[in-house]
Amino acid sequence: MSFEAIDLDDIKTCSIKKRKSKVKVKDFSKVFEPDDYFENFISSFPNILTGKDIRSLTDIIVATVRRNGEVVLMLGAHVIKCGLSTIIIDLIENEVVTSIAMNGAGGIHDFEIGVWGETSEDVASGLKVGKFGIWEETGRLMNEAISEGKGDGIGLGEALGKKIVDLGTSYKKYSLLAKCYETKIPCSIHVAFGTDIIHYHPTFDGGVTGEMTLTDFKIFAKVISRLEGGVVMNIGSCVILPEVFLKALNCARNLGYRVEKFTACNFDQIEHYRPMKNVCERPTATGGKSFSIIGRHEIVIPLLAGIIKYKLSRSG
Repeated sequence: MSFEAIDLDDIKTCSIKKRKSKVKVKDFSKVFEPDDYFENFISSFPNILTGKDIRSLTDIIVATVRRNGEVVLMLGAHVIKCGLSTIIIDLIENEVVTSIAMNGAGGIHDFEIGVWGETSEDVASGLKVGKFGIWEETGRLMNEAISEGKGDGIGLGEALGKKIVDLGTSYKKYSLLAKCYETKIPCSIHVAFGTDIIHYHPTFDGGVTGEMTLTDFKIFAKVISRLEGGVVMNIGSCVILPEVFLKALNCARNLGYRVEKFTACNFDQIEHYRPMKNVCERPTATGGKSFSIIGRHEIVIPLLAGIIKYKLSRSG
């Protein structure tokens, strides 16, 4: 090595039991079962701008589900921290969602939720004294699961889901990773090194994690190779997942898969460059459709799910 590097073996960890978590499962979204009166609410939307778009998008999603097409969700970590896992798990159970992709932080928050029923810390106070993200159990169990997954010949997302299920906690029902593992749908995790708290845990193995996240990229690219006529939705990832999606789409097309006409939608609180260019505009230039729906995830996603479920229950 030409330059001096910091030694992470001496990082001091603390038990997660001492952490005051900001997000707990008791505050998560409640699953909504729409009835006949819900149609009046949907009908109240103006047939203009987002009111028109959410009607059109949900019609497309319902039609895709009816013909067993791909409905792919790409989730930023904020979606999990907003307590929306219950809504997405319900969509998986209703056979709407066929695949999920997360960034590394999403995997960490979901893992903590699935094992301890809580996640998210006060970053500012921990950072002042070098105690941000140094939780012994989170790093040890996740890195252990990743190493075990390599031995099992599976990807990173599947390995973490398996670990949560094997631990058998009462909180696994809140975990997207566990639900995907149990229902056998792909849940890929796309890691950028140095972005996640488990990367400076003493048990972290960059070689193993790199190999596992590359496996997940290949799994995700295979999912995208089946996207013709399907739907892909980016919810709250402004850099990593839009970039991963663009490369996965290019790989699929390079290998001869026909992925030309599909529907792409970006959900976010504000409009960002990469999701608009790399999810909505460039990929659908071959003839697909795209939507951009701006609003708070904790309001928009339950609304979207409610409309989808209502339309599915009323269409043949």
